[in-house]
Amino acid sequence: MEHSSVMGKNSVLFLLKCLLLAYILTGALLMVLSFLLYKVGLGEKAVSIAIIVIYVTATFFAGFLAGKKMQNRKFIWGLLEGVAYFVILAVISFAVGERTDAIQNSFFTTLLLCAGGGMLGGMLS
Repeated sequence: MEHSSVMGKNSVLFLLKCLLLAYILTGALLMVLSFLLYKVGLGEKAVSIAIIVIYVTATFFAGFLAGKKMQNRKFIWGLLEGVAYFVILAVISFAVGERTDAIQNSFFTTLLLCAGGGMLGGMLS
């Protein structure tokens, strides 16, 4: 029994590390996007598409790493990573005072994109 609890703790710690790496990737890609916005003057539509691509890329990366580590039900672990990424994103948005109507407009779409990106990463790992 003790062996399985140690494995469980290591798995949770690894999943949290994957999530942290996904947020580091998100930060780096958002910095690249902000630089492009400053230098090129991207339009609102292009920025919105780029943000969606960043979310999907980050969750794909987290799901892929989680799937590599967990040898069975990889898609579930990827899905879990995507949903966890979204939950943290939503909590931070609410905490900084994001307007509720702005979040509601894209809430479920963003949830599906994050969950789908993570699950795809887990499936392809």
